[in-house]
Amino acid sequence: MNIALWLDRTAAVMGARPALMHGTRVVADYATFARRAAGLAAALAARGVAPGDRVGVFAKNLPDYLTCLFGIWRAGAAAVPVNAKLHTKEAAWILADAGAVLCFVSAELAPETDLPCVPLASTEFDALCATDPADAVAREAGDLAWLFYTSGTTGKPKGVQITHAMLAATSLCYPVDVDPVTEADAALYAAPMSHGAGLYALIHVRMGAAHLVPASGGFDAEEVLDLSAAQGSASMFMAPTMVRRLTDAARASGGRGEGIRTIVYGGGPMYRADIEEAVGWFGPKFVQIYGQGECPMAITALSRAEVADRTHPRWAERLASVGRAQSLVEVAIGDATGRPLPPGETGEIMVRGAPVMPGYWRNPEATAKTLKDGWLMTGDVGRLDAEGYLSLADRSKDVIISGGTNIYPREVEEVLLTHPAVHEVSVVGRPSPEWGEEVVAFVVAAPGARIDPAALDAHCLAQMARFKRPKDYVPVPDLPRNNYGKVLKTELRDRLRRDTP
Repeated sequence: MNIALWLDRTAAVMGARPALMHGTRVVADYATFARRAAGLAAALAARGVAPGDRVGVFAKNLPDYLTCLFGIWRAGAAAVPVNAKLHTKEAAWILADAGAVLCFVSAELAPETDLPCVPLASTEFDALCATDPADAVAREAGDLAWLFYTSGTTGKPKGVQITHAMLAATSLCYPVDVDPVTEADAALYAAPMSHGAGLYALIHVRMGAAHLVPASGGFDAEEVLDLSAAQGSASMFMAPTMVRRLTDAARASGGRGEGIRTIVYGGGPMYRADIEEAVGWFGPKFVQIYGQGECPMAITALSRAEVADRTHPRWAERLASVGRAQSLVEVAIGDATGRPLPPGETGEIMVRGAPVMPGYWRNPEATAKTLKDGWLMTGDVGRLDAEGYLSLADRSKDVIISGGTNIYPREVEEVLLTHPAVHEVSVVGRPSPEWGEEVVAFVVAAPGARIDPAALDAHCLAQMARFKRPKDYVPVPDLPRNNYGKVLKTELRDRLRRDTP
């Protein structure tokens, strides 16, 4: 089934409901949204875009981003959303690798490509949307719908093939495992629509919720707080760093997140100290998910009640986890050969089920390494407890092996973040002639604080084994991040190698 039909079905019964909003202004109801997407699909077909073709979207968050996606799908093509923060050369590489035939762009963005580009929010785009609509092109469950390119921190990004069936599976897990959705809700797009926030748009379209795009087109903590208060019942996806910034902004203004119904967080490590502070300030508004592009947003979830609970005997361990398997996947821990391990053992996280990709785009070698015997080998290290709660240790490439013993950086980071002088921290391994590797912590000081290595050392020794503590604490003004907000540990390791005699 073509996933674009969800928009038609909602518009048929909720056509007058607000659909697309820019700031506090309604720019389209569901009838208009559906009509414009159908017109765009017909215009794409008239331009020669055939079923299975790839169409790029290199744009900041805009209301017509969704018009674009649903128009592409309705035409039977596959969308290639590209992060608007990427360099134009990086965007051009992705579009070329995908074999895109056309690209929609924000007015201020122009990939370095010879592809025809159509700016969103323009008279040209409006003219395309005004084309007489035609029926949606039939699609099979396994047909490509979304080509998602990974962040590429260690090389060129790979294209994850996301099918119509995967979009449906991820979407239907949301109201079961993450958060119910009704037509009274509003999805607020603070995070890039080229990623998880855009994926979550589908279930909100199906349920007739409003779609609220900040006027800034990105994440501004004060703007999110103001828009949520004005709209009410707003739900949004945020990376952990965004939650941290939102909490800081709310505390500074004295606001308690009025109008925010749900914040789904994921996409990177959420440290327990940060989520405890966020829940303490905002209340029970948070749900955690764990996923990858290869199984988008749909591996595990930690419910609102579990995130907020402080009465369960094991609430701290649960809060430090990423929850339990979502409804349409199996999760297991494997050894180096992929053999499942019993509860409590640490190994590679493996996933299988309906939301898992069929493979990487035109990359059989990478596909063979990642998909083994029906399991997605995530590259993440973790463990399952007897109740099915999954705790992440680290990416397998980030594990530090010192004196033959594995040290998981996240465990050290969690401890350091409980010290009042530490605002952010990233722990990596440094080559050591004696131990193979030794632990080094890059530390961003809290406002008004200074980094005292002796105090941090004593703090670590009071809470964990001596061999895990950092051998060095490096003060930094901030941590290097990629365009997706993830800390670039590769850059930190490279810095240590350069500085090591």
